[in-house]
Amino acid sequence: MVVLQRLWQDRGAKIALFIIGLYLLLGICAPLITPYTPTAVNIQNKFAGMSFAHWLGTDHLGRDILTRLIYAIRPSLMLVLAALLCAVVIGMILGFIAGYFGRWIDTILMRACDVMLSFPTYVMTLALIGVLGIGLESIFVAFIITRWAWFCRIIRTSVMQYRDSDDVKFARAIGLSHTRIIMTHILPLTLADIAVISSSSMVSMILQISGFSFIGLGVKAPTAEWGMMMNEARKVMFSHPELMFAPGIAIIIIVLAFNFLSDAI
Repeated sequence: MVVLQRLWQDRGAKIALFIIGLYLLLGICAPLITPYTPTAVNIQNKFAGMSFAHWLGTDHLGRDILTRLIYAIRPSLMLVLAALLCAVVIGMILGFIAGYFGRWIDTILMRACDVMLSFPTYVMTLALIGVLGIGLESIFVAFIITRWAWFCRIIRTSVMQYRDSDDVKFARAIGLSHTRIIMTHILPLTLADIAVISSSSMVSMILQISGFSFIGLGVKAPTAEWGMMMNEARKVMFSHPELMFAPGIAIIIIVLAFNFLSDAI
């Protein structure tokens, strides 16, 4: 509740939440609000300028830029959000177990986290994509594998701050179960920390998937994705710079929104 009140009182947080919500709404409702399909090719209409029919013009294959920009929200933001949620859930469960119970369980889990965190995130993600193959599924799995240990360690540290508080000691004394103690007395106190690291992780993951797609190791064609759209526009960036500006601005806006949200939390 404290986090929600803080967000509600912060103007920047309200704007950030509105932008994030708008992006998600556009991604979900993409088939309903776009007049074209993102993969529809019309060579005769390639590099068409801005018009009533094509608000942002068309690309080298005659595909509508605005349509592809909206559909690109799905892999660029919604896929990343789903991977983040999975990593957070795994990290929360293991982090609460390690931080609350301690002893040998904590030792084993922290050594596993040490091993995972000893590898640079980008290098490990690239290695996993190389093993699993290029595609959305590989990126999804790679994000979860490379992120859960970070969440586990942060959440474990947060839990250790509260496990010996008077409230928790009293709850143990009256015979409450470990699950109820964690859910009632510890989890609400750690939500702020979880929200901060989640919002900051979203930024790096969005930039990562766009960067991988830009160099050809992310989303496969013809799926629309912001990084891939920038890669396709790279060859004509001087004659048709608007093709690169559109996905670039979309990335900048959503990254700024998550940064503002993280600062507000």
